This record gives sequence, C-alpha cells and structure tokens, in this order.
Amino acid sequence: MRYLFHLPLSPFSRKIRLVLAEKRLPCELRVEKVWEQRSEYLDLNPAGTVPTLLEDSGLAIPDSTVIAEYLEEAYPDTPLLGRTHPERVETRRLAAWFDGKFHAEVTNCLLGEKYMKRLTGRGNPDAAILRGGYAALGPHLDYVGWLSETRSWLAGEAISLADFAAAAQISSLDYIGEIDWAAAPAAKEWYARMKSRPCFRGVLADRVPGLAPAPHYADLDF
Repeated sequence: MRYLFHLPLSPFSRKIRLVLAEKRLPCELRVEKVWEQRSEYLDLNPAGTVPTLLEDSGLAIPDSTVIAEYLEEAYPDTPLLGRTHPERVETRRLAAWFDGKFHAEVTNCLLGEKYMKRLTGRGNPDAAILRGGYAALGPHLDYVGWLSETRSWLAGEAISLADFAAAAQISSLDYIGEIDWAAAPAAKEWYARMKSRPCFRGVLADRVPGLAPAPHYADLDF
C-alpha cells in the first residue's frame, strides 16, 4: 500500500493528493503532526515537513516538489508537466510561483497565522502579517484570472501541475473562508472547473476537527 503522510490543510499535501488522484494512484492518507517531531517520521523525512510519500516498495519521497517530479517520471501515463520544453518550463515556473511566492505572501500569512499558529501553540495571529496577506491576495487572484482567461488552463492548453499547485493553495484558503469570490470572477470560474474534477472529491470531503469549512466550500456551483 502506498501512504501519504500529510496535514489536511497543508497546501503542499493537497497538491500531491490532487496529483495522485488525477493520475489514479490510490494511497492511504496518514495525518502527521509535524510539530511532534516523531523519530519514526524523521527517519523518512529528516526535514520533518509534509507531505512525504511512502511507496509500497519502501521508497520514501519527501517534499511536494520532489514527489511531483517523481510521480511524473514513475507514472507518465497521465502527464502533468507538458510535452514540449516550453510547456514544461512554464508549468514549472507557475508551480514554483504558487508553491513559493503565493504561499509566502498569502497562504502562510492567512492560514498560517489564523490556523497553524493555534494548532501548534505559537500564540495569537499577528495583525500586521494578516494585513499583508489580505493585501497580496487580490493581485494574486487577478493573476490567476488573467492566466485562465488567456489560456485554456493556467500553463497552457492542457491541465498541468501548475493548476494543481494553484488549486491546492486556494482550496486551503477557501476552506477557512478567506476568499471573496465576488471580487475575483475569472479566478472563480477557473476554480469551479478544478473543483468539478473527480480528483478534487477527496479534498472537498475534508473536515478538520474543531474547524468547520466555509458553507460554500464543497459546493461545485458556489
């Protein structure tokens, strides 16, 4: 059995869950409370982060970027990086944008401050960091909207890892009700298409103890 060690609201965990589901690769999810620093988990992933994929062969693959590349190489029947060099460059660029810039400027400022701080006992949200996250969210959603209006999918004509990286960040924020979709109609239309894909069912079924999702979270028509 293949296992994915994850946290339900971790956007990096969600990215890999979506990729696995899109590639029709079954796995068993195991919640890993990374702040506990379990020695057994550190043996699999010395960085102590999620996600980590454990193949039934015993191969442990840490880090969402490494996992995504591994899955593309090991299970190429459903390609998600593009077929030409320009497509693969653009897909990687955008995946890095959402994993890096979007996460640092938005997700970590909002989800990190409002949820992860409480979960890990690191105090109350910092108001200045929250303001920065809200200020950055609008331009990022505008960029998602522009990409989706000028291309079939974010990186080009085919759905790709870029779409899953973006949807993972956005779905984590949408769970806690941080996105005003009325202010981002183009991004909303793209996200509605993503939510409607079969691979999204598991993510939309997520329920975090003590934290109910926004009322529209699992609504495909929201």
